[in-house]
Amino acid sequence: MKIFLDTNILVDFLTDRGAFTKHATEIFLLGTDKILLYSSTHAFATTYYILKKYSDEKELRAKLLELTELVALIDVTKAQLKKALLSDFSDFEDALQIYNAESTGGMDYIVTRNLRDFKKSPIPAIAPDEMVEMIKRLKK
Repeated sequence: MKIFLDTNILVDFLTDRGAFTKHATEIFLLGTDKILLYSSTHAFATTYYILKKYSDEKELRAKLLELTELVALIDVTKAQLKKALLSDFSDFEDALQIYNAESTGGMDYIVTRNLRDFKKSPIPAIAPDEMVEMIKRLKK
């Protein structure tokens, strides 16, 4: 299974946000050779931008560097950027995530807490808690 992690999942994993962090952490812990985790280079940059206001920069960079070992990163291309800019998605950054995830082919889900903006996505969007339950069922 190939799972694309939206920016909010990365932020949740790296911060203390209660249940949000719990579910994000479980997704990372359940990732295996059969459950592959992906995200975009854009999501990493946005995560850094969001968290730098609240974190020690050196520590944040170290955490993000460690995270690159757990997640396969997909570079954002000019074609994806143009497609997102021309799309009718209401949120440009979400459109960029969708087209980035789509570029790998065979992506099964986009995991996000922002399901509303992913309704038109060709890749099904799923909430983190639902993803955790699905992965647990698959591992049985």
